[in-house]
Amino acid sequence: MADGSSETKSSNQMWGGRFASGPDAIMEEINASIGFDKKLYAQDIRGSIAHATMLAHQGIISAEDKDKIVHGLDTILSEIESGAFEFSRRLEDIHMNVEARLATLIGTAAGRLHTARSRNDQVALDFRLWVKEELQRTERALTALIGAFLDRAEEHAETVMPGFTHLQTAQPVTFGHHCMAYVEMFGRDRSRVRHAIEHMDESPIGAAALAGTGFPIDRHMTAKALGFREPTRNSIDTVSDRDFALEFLSIASIAATHLSRLAEEIVIWSTPQFGFIRLSDAFSTGSSIMPQKKNPDAAELVRAKTGRINGSLIALLTVMKGLPLAYSKDMQEDKEQVFDAAESLELAVAAMTGMVRDMTIRADRMKAAAGSGYSTATDLADWLVREAGLPFRDAHHVTGRAVALAEQKGCDLAALSLAELQAINPAITDKVFDVLTVEASVASRTSFGGTAPAEVRRQIAWWRARN
Repeated sequence: MADGSSETKSSNQMWGGRFASGPDAIMEEINASIGFDKKLYAQDIRGSIAHATMLAHQGIISAEDKDKIVHGLDTILSEIESGAFEFSRRLEDIHMNVEARLATLIGTAAGRLHTARSRNDQVALDFRLWVKEELQRTERALTALIGAFLDRAEEHAETVMPGFTHLQTAQPVTFGHHCMAYVEMFGRDRSRVRHAIEHMDESPIGAAALAGTGFPIDRHMTAKALGFREPTRNSIDTVSDRDFALEFLSIASIAATHLSRLAEEIVIWSTPQFGFIRLSDAFSTGSSIMPQKKNPDAAELVRAKTGRINGSLIALLTVMKGLPLAYSKDMQEDKEQVFDAAESLELAVAAMTGMVRDMTIRADRMKAAAGSGYSTATDLADWLVREAGLPFRDAHHVTGRAVALAEQKGCDLAALSLAELQAINPAITDKVFDVLTVEASVASRTSFGGTAPAEVRRQIAWWRARN
């Protein structure tokens, strides 16, 4: 005959060992967000102080209650920052944890704080404030990275290296010019950050659950107090909008892609086969069994972070894609993705800024590689057009024959004799040798945005005035 204890045991086994108390434990586990949204404590308290101040100004609560609320919230902020505050999973989230502690500290006045607001607009405010602050940190980090590249570009405006297409030697460029390509990339990232801040610079507080409130609140007052340009204009959209989070993740994904491309180049350039750069021990590690190895681990880890950041973007897009207006609990899944991506991006940008400043440029290896693969062939074709008057397609054909001859002889184009070149086309003169060196090739690319050292320096100056 089964007794009650065995029946309870059977029920518990059905729910699984972690959820020994049955469905209530599962609901607590899936519903609680305090494990991650406690990161929003400062924004939550800041928003509550602004809200209470506005309520008192509008005569909705008394000045005495407002003073108690503000003092209590300041106390809670100090407790959290000192580590003395005890977060409770039973209270679900940061909002209820703060509110419960406030009630303990100041009594019934705490209950007046939630007048004319909902957790829906409260969390929208907290999260928007956090993302805005994170975007501002990202802007500063990208500015530092751009500055590092500008310094290296200025230092190496004349350092010749091979330019690649399809990872095959194409034409000579300067390392300074190559650095400036990344300045352009990260400059676009920073521009996207600034636009995102502009897009999201609206205050959600006062939208309440989804329909606004009948209390005579002043949303412009709270928007100004919290550093927003203005309040949002539709209460339904306000509580259901996570575009600001998606935009942050989109920006992070694009920036991480740029970081990953750079990381890949650092990995390639630091191989013995290329040898274009050396990383110090600060950004590389050795092998556990191969003493000669020096691995570019920091660059590889930056490259890997891109996968995490991209995953966060896809995760939140998927969460949001099927939600009817207005708020749904699904949106609780927004924060962990943004927090993780933000941490990954901060670390990746900081690591890359360090590597750009740290790496030793091996100009001799770059120059030697710059002349490989007949990289000045286009200069020969251009010379034939400019000096001999050939149509470009004819010049292209003549240059191809010259490259074939050099390949047959196992030498560079510049090593072919004038007689050999004139046998291919008699219009060629000894002046052609002025354009067949990598230095002459680079110096000739004077078009706006080109690789000529003077043009590189002009672009550096333009960016320095804006960085």
